[in-house]
Amino acid sequence: MSSPVKLAVVYYSATGVVAETANALVAEAEAAGAEVRLRRVAELAPDEAVDANPAWRANLEATRAIAEATPDDLVWADAVIFGSPTRYGNVAAQLKQFIDSLGPQWQQGLLADKVYSGFTSSSTKHGGQESTLLALYNSVHHFGGILVGPGYTDGSKFVDGNPYGTSHVDGQGQFKVDGETRQAAAVQARRVVNVARALRDGSA
Repeated sequence: MSSPVKLAVVYYSATGVVAETANALVAEAEAAGAEVRLRRVAELAPDEAVDANPAWRANLEATRAIAEATPDDLVWADAVIFGSPTRYGNVAAQLKQFIDSLGPQWQQGLLADKVYSGFTSSSTKHGGQESTLLALYNSVHHFGGILVGPGYTDGSKFVDGNPYGTSHVDGQGQFKVDGETRQAAAVQARRVVNVARALRDGSA
């Protein structure tokens, strides 16, 4: 039996939607046989900004026990799934700052030849979800990574409609992570683990 695929789920979440989706991805990846590291990136916003939104402060406190991401988490991994809420159709600064810190690992080729994928959330429908994932994936190309989106590889993808990655509309906190989003996470997690395993074991 081959060793488990090593997966790092690295995310930024302000009010908890991306954090909850990350947990769903972790559960599905572990069910598919992966060894998973769940990591959050550091919060960069000042306390006054966080305290202005009770959900933001609550999520920050609730996730303090989750280890902060380090470059070693990516070096360790066979596959990486990044998560970020959309910010004006782009990746949140907190996750981007972490990615921007990976220069030494990139220069050594330590980020290449791994599977990468992404997930996101927005307040409104079509509120930048696809552009956020596409912006995130620009970094993957520079890493020399192998981009694995869910595509329309499962019938449920014709329901959620996003072939680029799992996404959720939270309506300013009105719409909790639901069965549709969890199913999208399941499809994505299984696909990432299976492709990473096939590439590692030479059966792709």
